Amino acid sequence: MARTFLITGSASGIGAALKQRLEDKGHKVIGVDLRNAEIEADLSKPEGRRAMVDAASALAPEGLHGVLAGAGLSHPTPTTLSINYFGAVATLEGLRPLLAKTERPRAVAICSTAAILPINESVMAACHAGDEALALERIAENPQLAYSTSKRSLALWLRKAAVSPEWGGKGILLNGIGPGVVETPMTAQILKDEEMLKAIARSNPMAVQGYAKPWEIAELIDYLLNFEGHYMLGQIIYNDGGSDAFLRPDVF
Repeated sequence: MARTFLITGSASGIGAALKQRLEDKGHKVIGVDLRNAEIEADLSKPEGRRAMVDAASALAPEGLHGVLAGAGLSHPTPTTLSINYFGAVATLEGLRPLLAKTERPRAVAICSTAAILPINESVMAACHAGDEALALERIAENPQLAYSTSKRSLALWLRKAAVSPEWGGKGILLNGIGPGVVETPMTAQILKDEEMLKAIARSNPMAVQGYAKPWEIAELIDYLLNFEGHYMLGQIIYNDGGSDAFLRPDVF
C-alpha cells in the first residue's frame, strides 16, 4: 500500500537518497528544504517552521504515515542549533497531528554520533526548557559545540517524547538514528581537509574502511518508517562504522 511521507532536508544528501528510495517504491513523498522541494521553508526560523506545518497540512489533509526530521547543519554557528534542535522538534511536534490521522505512523530524527562528544550543558538545558533565545545566546559564546550540543539535546528530547502519551501512547513510534561520517554535500569540503580528516579519525574511529554513502543511511530510515511491529520506540540506532562501540565499549 502506498504511504505518504514528509522529509525535511530532502534536496540533498541523506534526505534526497531517502526521497528517491521511497518514491521508487511507489510512495508519495513531500520534500521540505530551502529550495528545490515541494515545501520551501527555512526551519531555522519560527515562521518558517509554522509555514512548513501549514503547507504540509494542505498537501496531506488525510495525514502522514511517516516523517523524517532530517534537515541539519554542521557549521559552528548558532544557526546550527536553531535548525538541528529547534527546527527538528518543531517539525516532529508540529506534524504529530497529521501522523495521528494514519495507520501505523512512524517518525525518525537524524541525531549523530556527535551526540556522545563534549557538549555545552547550559545550552542543552535552555533547549529542553524551550528557550530558543537563551540557547542561541549561550551557544554564541562557544559555537564550536553547536553541533554536538544540538544532537545530544535532540537525542535526549526524543527518548522522553517517544514514550509519552502523545507519541507512544497514541501508537506513533518515534526513533532516531546516529549516523557516523557520511559523504554528502555538507561534508564534502571537510573531507578534503587533511587536518579535519585527522580530527575525524580521532572523534569517529571506525572498524570498516570508507565513510558511509547517503543510501546506506536511507536504507535504515526506510525500515524505521515502515516496519510493521508496534514495539520499537525511543531508540537511537547508530549507523556509524563502529564509532559508538569504539568510543563507549561498556555502554549499550
